[in-house]
Amino acid sequence: MRIEDTDPARHAGIEYPMEVGAPVFAPIKVVEEKDKAVNVARQNAKLEYERIMEQAEVLMKQAKALQARLDATEMVHIAKFSFNPIHGKIYYLYYDTRNSTNVLIQNGPKEWSCGIPDGWTYSMAVKKLGDSTWAVVEENALVV
Repeated sequence: MRIEDTDPARHAGIEYPMEVGAPVFAPIKVVEEKDKAVNVARQNAKLEYERIMEQAEVLMKQAKALQARLDATEMVHIAKFSFNPIHGKIYYLYYDTRNSTNVLIQNGPKEWSCGIPDGWTYSMAVKKLGDSTWAVVEENALVV
């Protein structure tokens, strides 16, 4: 039996060559190609997701640092002090248990000749920044 097909548009959709001079080709396995494409897309999406998550971690660290500055600023503003703080200078925050208030002074916990006054407990070292917020100074940064 001989198959003759005279419709050239149909030749493009047939899985085997229809003419003597037609190039040899193997049918494309569509399911395998789709799986490859999906795997490549997943790999690219995973890389992009990891990059975005790294950026989110940086933003979260910045947000936590800003919140810590705002908390320190609030503590300093409710504290009692009788001087004009200078930007960039380190001050020390103590809690006065007798009056139940915070006190901001210039003496650090190791700078008292007779020791910290009775009823005072050292809270933290703070520094006034250029934007008028206060940042907590790490204890190891105080050692010179």
